[in-house]
Amino acid sequence: MVTVVTTDTFENEVLKSDKPVLLDCFATWCGPCKAMAPILEVMSDKFAGQLKVCKLDVDEDGGVIRRYRVMSIPNFLFFKDGQMVKQAIGAMDPATFENLIKEVIA
Repeated sequence: MVTVVTTDTFENEVLKSDKPVLLDCFATWCGPCKAMAPILEVMSDKFAGQLKVCKLDVDEDGGVIRRYRVMSIPNFLFFKDGQMVKQAIGAMDPATFENLIKEVIA
């Protein structure tokens, strides 16, 4: 399950999560973001219980985007224990994306 996050819910959903978090910073008009959406869903199911997957629309909510200096999308921010530990930019194949996730949850 993918959780939609806003600036108002970011702290509770991401920073205070008891699991590592993958935050997908996306826009509805972004082609590469649309291409990554089904891969994100698959990874959310595959790593259920080990990883929390969240989405943040960059056009709807700029507070988090400015805080983490997100300049390009899709932009994937990985958090552990309230801290950003990894960032990946751009669309990628499922295997590469899965390997990124495995690095963070290891």
